[in-house]
Amino acid sequence: MERFLLAQSENSDWTDAVDECFSQLGSLPDETTLGFIYVTDTHAQHLGDILRKIKALTGLDDWVGTVGIAICATRKEFIEQPAIVILVTDIPENEYTLFDSPKHLPPKLKNDGVRVAVVHGDPRNGDLPNIIEKLPDDIGNGYLIGGLTSSDNYHYQIAGEINEGLLSGVLFNDSVALVTGITQGCSPIGKTHTITECDNNVVVHLDNRPALDVMKEDIGEVLARDLDRVGGYIFAGFPVSGSDTGDYTVRNLMGIDTHSGAIAIGEYIQADRAMIFCKRDGSTAVNDLQKMVTKLNTRAKSSIKGGLYFSCLGRGQHMFGEQHKELELIADIIGDVPLVGFYANGEIAGNQLYGYTGVLLLFL
Repeated sequence: MERFLLAQSENSDWTDAVDECFSQLGSLPDETTLGFIYVTDTHAQHLGDILRKIKALTGLDDWVGTVGIAICATRKEFIEQPAIVILVTDIPENEYTLFDSPKHLPPKLKNDGVRVAVVHGDPRNGDLPNIIEKLPDDIGNGYLIGGLTSSDNYHYQIAGEINEGLLSGVLFNDSVALVTGITQGCSPIGKTHTITECDNNVVVHLDNRPALDVMKEDIGEVLARDLDRVGGYIFAGFPVSGSDTGDYTVRNLMGIDTHSGAIAIGEYIQADRAMIFCKRDGSTAVNDLQKMVTKLNTRAKSSIKGGLYFSCLGRGQHMFGEQHKELELIADIIGDVPLVGFYANGEIAGNQLYGYTGVLLLFL
């Protein structure tokens, strides 16, 4: 692959927005094959019309994308406003496959190369965590990158055509050169504990002690005296089994019972599972993002041609203090390469569904 082209529009009229994007793309080379498209909620109800028009204008049939309450492009975030972002490329058609459902994947390859799939999922599908966990093996040494649609009303995904309710996207052969990374938005506090008693999504005991007592020790005396301040700052973290980089998934604290000492978590859990408490920390998020992007930039050896970025709705200006800063931090390291993405209702990396993370894919 040699070329990636970026287009973006903040026009409130979807037809004018598509025209503006097409004007920025210009006359596409015959080799152009694949496009990524993300639209904000404002345009979501017209996504079918948008897709049909951009196909007609560009002559491209292979498109992948979804809807986001916020979307992004190089150095820029579009939050709760009309916006469309587009990235087109010339990856050869025999090096990727679109799939509108996990049931429609191509056969496994008989080699050891990693095949990366860019995926978008419908957050209303309660079985998605299981699908995401199983899909990399179904692909055959697969690795997932993407996120769950974030929308107030229209939970559409695109994989050639409009679809919803499942997980869809594009699977790349191992011949496509790329690098990926994940950055956490929280940092662990205290030691790793074991859930010794639980009920559905309620942690009753950690290390055979009331869960709340353990949490108070980890978060410190000041916060422990004022538990009203815990919401949105303290989270439950679950170490990812088999990870050699210390990855963990983050889930919200849904409630605290001060009488029984139980804690409700935003995920169904089982006894004997490892758990840590985490804090949401802006400065740590900045440092971790810079570290991740720098590492990818070093691996890429200055050959980055384009990228996709999937961040959490709880990140962006909420975590980094000002609009665009998250995207500017990325561009300050890799340069102003064409990049698009969206702010998800859950981020996907490997075979895990994360929260409060940023997932970056760079094409080389």
